[in-house]
Amino acid sequence: MSERPTVLAVDDVAENLALLSNILKARYRVLVATSGEEALSLAHQEHVPDLILLDVVMPDLDGFEVCRLLKSDPRTEHIPVIFLTAHTDLEDEQEGFDLGAVDYISKPISAPLVLARVKTHLQTKTMQDFLKGQNAILEAEVVRRTKEISTVQDVAMMALGTLAETRDVETGVHIQRTQHFVRLLAIQASKDRLYKRELDDAMIDRFFKSAPLHDIGKVGIPDGILLKPGPLTEEEFRVMKTHTTLGARAIEVSEGLLKSPRSFLRVAREIILTHHERWDGRGYPSGLAGDLIPLSGRIMALADVYDALRSDRVYKKGIDHETTVQIMKDDQGHFDPKLFLMFLESQEVWRRVYQEFGP
Repeated sequence: MSERPTVLAVDDVAENLALLSNILKARYRVLVATSGEEALSLAHQEHVPDLILLDVVMPDLDGFEVCRLLKSDPRTEHIPVIFLTAHTDLEDEQEGFDLGAVDYISKPISAPLVLARVKTHLQTKTMQDFLKGQNAILEAEVVRRTKEISTVQDVAMMALGTLAETRDVETGVHIQRTQHFVRLLAIQASKDRLYKRELDDAMIDRFFKSAPLHDIGKVGIPDGILLKPGPLTEEEFRVMKTHTTLGARAIEVSEGLLKSPRSFLRVAREIILTHHERWDGRGYPSGLAGDLIPLSGRIMALADVYDALRSDRVYKKGIDHETTVQIMKDDQGHFDPKLFLMFLESQEVWRRVYQEFGP
């Protein structure tokens, strides 16, 4: 294909086409069409014209209709159209511009005027094409960088979550199961008018990715307490409860480095700090009650308690699903009542998730 720009000239008068061709052929590759149908056919070839000179008054399809069809097709909408007309009616000109034409050239045709207008609009199109290409490159780069940042965040969250596993081998599968329990309950809650405003797909994903960090503060608990095979003393339990504030403080320091009030770590900090709070206000570390507990913490509390009751720990044997559910029913002051009802409705799915990951 010629490197010269291609100009399509459309006119039902052969003499006009010959004149335009003679004016343009030294600088441009020229295509000619004697009807609207032929013009549309040429415009839809593999190599579309760079610019179209289009007569307004033609039989069958006039110039306005041809322009309308060109601008309604994504393959040709970007081609500059210059109308050729012997009329100077302002309403006709306005209609042409409304259809997307870039200019008008009045007949009889002036060679210097045609060359100047064609040159100007081809230069404009070249610049627009360049900017469009640059925008596409920038958009692709933004998508790539966003995906890269998201991946780094996910890896960081999981890496932090597995720190707790290094202290307690039971924690690894517990992290995976509770993560899936959190997503199950969050998806279910998102269908309820009370919660759906807060739980869009992005927030549910953030809950899922943040859940593995809920016990990160246990890395600061001494082995003698964390791995004690029997009941904790009152003082030992006081120390154990500090895993919530230890973990939240570590995340808070990281948030400070990010200097963003909407950091992706905010949900993680909420979950770490509040997953042991109770709906009735008898939880820790702050004794929050009801809606004062962030939704992320309320959802995590259900996931954490269910899995903790089912699982073997150094200080106890795990119990079956039915007994676990009954214990949770007997202690409903622990949980958001609406969320607990949702848990009961989907408990068989929870049972299957637990079995899938194994003890």
